[in-house]
Amino acid sequence: MAEGILNCYLNKSEPNKSCLLALRSIILGQNKDISETIKYGMPCFYFKKKIFCYLWIDKKIDEPYILMADGNLIKHEALEKGSRKRMKIFRVNPNLDLPVKTIEEILKEGLNLYTSL
Repeated sequence: MAEGILNCYLNKSEPNKSCLLALRSIILGQNKDISETIKYGMPCFYFKKKIFCYLWIDKKIDEPYILMADGNLIKHEALEKGSRKRMKIFRVNPNLDLPVKTIEEILKEGLNLYTSL
């Protein structure tokens, strides 16, 4: 992991730091063509040079979420649209066990958008 990317995680306080690192591992484990960079100061994940998702922290409640770049095309009930036109988010409580199955379902639906083109 590049130093800039690593610092993006290590500069967070617990439990968000551990939660974000676990989410990172889950995202990168979905497909060998997923890569990571920093965009807007937070981790951004690409699938074959197309933005796939971000890891972000809600400043109001200080909890992480996964932001799906083309979330408007994903019909998973756990995703929130809010006022966003294109993206949807999946909120994560860093004090609870991660809902890995739900996260993987969302990520797989997102990957299907890119692989079915």
